[in-house]
Amino acid sequence: MPRLTLKFKDNPIALFNLEEGRSLTIGRKNNNDVVINNLAVSGHHAKIDSVGDGFVFIDLKSKNGSFVNEELVSSHWLRNGDIISIGKHALVFSYSEDEYQPEDQQSEMDKTMVMDTSQYRAMMEKSKPKAPSQAEKPQTKERGFLTYVAGGEGTIKLKSKITTIGKDPSCDIMVKGLLIGKTAATISRTTAGYVFSYVAGLNKPRVNEQKIFHEPISLKDSDIIEIGSKKLQFFLRKIKNKA
Repeated sequence: MPRLTLKFKDNPIALFNLEEGRSLTIGRKNNNDVVINNLAVSGHHAKIDSVGDGFVFIDLKSKNGSFVNEELVSSHWLRNGDIISIGKHALVFSYSEDEYQPEDQQSEMDKTMVMDTSQYRAMMEKSKPKAPSQAEKPQTKERGFLTYVAGGEGTIKLKSKITTIGKDPSCDIMVKGLLIGKTAATISRTTAGYVFSYVAGLNKPRVNEQKIFHEPISLKDSDIIEIGSKKLQFFLRKIKNKA
């Protein structure tokens, strides 16, 4: 499946999978799938819809606009390698090497979006975030946790969309060391699960003794994360929604 890589100053900080038949919301508020905590980003800034065998990016009348490949857009059918710029952040849309890409249909699809304004308005209306009914809300969900194996004590609940790890005092999990990056790594909570990403620093983090520095990876129950002197075990726990 195609994916979005969220970057800040060319550093990847989160990875999101795009699933056929599902939409992905982008904005500053916490009820978005992709949360970008920056004042230049609107609360509900944009959305990516799955349409047919392709994906379309739609700006939700944001205050500061959205750019794809440095061009201001209201909507855009996404192609492999497209760079979406929102505020100071970038989202890179990509397919895997062996994945089908609907390139032959893109130009015709773009013409349809320009000419059929009624379709565009309908998609904009569809893109407005909707609060799920009580019946649609799952009774239980899985939450990620980290527990110290070495270098600390206790258990950490991964309650934010993005948990930062590094030596900067603003990080959620502090790790000291000369070779540790200010923000060394992040753990992102996505619709598909938890994703671990290397950000910066000469001391590369490890997951299950494997160095992580090129591609973000999806965390699995009982994975062991090592950064500097700290070793933490990731696990999932089912929690009930509050009534």
